[in-house]
Amino acid sequence: MKKILSLTSIIALVLVLAACGNGGKKDKSITVGASPAPHAEILEEAKPLLKDKGYDLKIKTINDYTTPNKILNKGELDANYFQHTPYLDKDKKSKHYKIESAGNVHLEPMAVYSKKYKNLKDLPKGATVYVSNNPAEEGRFLKFFVDAGLIKLKDGVKIQDATFDDIKENKKHIKFNNKQSAEYLPKIYQKEKADAVIINSNFAIDQKLNPKKDSIAIEKAKDNPYANLIAVKEGHKDDKKIKALVDVLQSKKIKEYIEKQYDGSVVPAK
Repeated sequence: MKKILSLTSIIALVLVLAACGNGGKKDKSITVGASPAPHAEILEEAKPLLKDKGYDLKIKTINDYTTPNKILNKGELDANYFQHTPYLDKDKKSKHYKIESAGNVHLEPMAVYSKKYKNLKDLPKGATVYVSNNPAEEGRFLKFFVDAGLIKLKDGVKIQDATFDDIKENKKHIKFNNKQSAEYLPKIYQKEKADAVIINSNFAIDQKLNPKKDSIAIEKAKDNPYANLIAVKEGHKDDKKIKALVDVLQSKKIKEYIEKQYDGSVVPAK
């Protein structure tokens, strides 16, 4: 009877140790959903740095703005890396996601492109500007035209909260077409279907466009609320592996990589 009990105890101990081993191995793996460029590229650069810390980074590339938060909220990812705070806040509010920021990494200065004009002020009356259907960035689109003196917003409206309905003066009657997803805007630009197109830098870079050199207007980094961040499920931003991920992405080595690789098209968050 004692032998049977001993054998049973040994088997139970082996199963417990195996479970702990698997759990430990799983905890050393970090799965991050990210846009192809520059997010996934930056993560690739971070892989060996995380390896030195004992973590295996797995990158799941996702080429749209709706899937990453959806699958993060379901627990299919440890984190995602594609969005800024205004987008995260609006997505959480509209879809009731339980996710939060674990830290900022970089800023992608958004830019305006045109094959017809060299300056925003050259746009003719009734010009059509193509932008994405992302409501969290309407104020960001409008800022280009506010800064250029082409439109005015209603009094008291903060630029990050502004929408197209907040335009109170538009002397050139510029039209904003926001019926397409962000990933299609480079194609619209290449086919010359618009007077101007505002393209997110990750999609511009992915299509071999340089926001700094190829655009007619580029966003300023100073006091910019649109830094791209690492998002995680609520309550997990202080997990050891998440802190390791953020520490590496905010490290001097990654900042130097961003500055050298993207030549101002992508800049480290400040």
